[in-house]
Amino acid sequence: MSNVEQSDAIETAIPAEETDVLDAASSIEEEGDIAADYLEELLDIADLDGDIDIEVRGGRTYISIAGEPEDEASLRRLIGSKGEVLDSLQELTRLAVLTATGNRSRLVLDITGYRQGRAGELKRIAEEAVAKVEATGDEVALDPMSAYERKLVHDCVGELGMHSESEGEGARRHIVVSRADS
Repeated sequence: MSNVEQSDAIETAIPAEETDVLDAASSIEEEGDIAADYLEELLDIADLDGDIDIEVRGGRTYISIAGEPEDEASLRRLIGSKGEVLDSLQELTRLAVLTATGNRSRLVLDITGYRQGRAGELKRIAEEAVAKVEATGDEVALDPMSAYERKLVHDCVGELGMHSESEGEGARRHIVVSRADS
């Protein structure tokens, strides 16, 4: 190969890091499409109307299902008590993606804005726990919550300068908030 041909080949080659980023982006897009197709089929089977929106933030796929005001009550049944049905649907959707791609998914499913509203509530709970620890110096144990909710609380507690740790097993797994220096 001549120097000119070699130079052209080097210039047109995509760096490995850029290829990895492009592969990850297309993988996340594929994940969202597979999940949306699965959920659309599920909504059809359940005879529910809802619009599916796919968003990618921070390398994670967020899928939300919303509907017209007259459809919201039916869709809220897919949330269940304390989001238990929603958590199950999220896991089933992740399994559908795993089956189709062979890759584990970290997608987050939201229905009628439940998770968004719950995030605000969790932030308030974390702030109250931090205030209580600051006032008393004692550890504060929170009610059990899902892994996703625990992550949101851990992040909030950390931003407020306190320490948090998950304790317990299974459905009893909860967060304990304490001073950062303890």
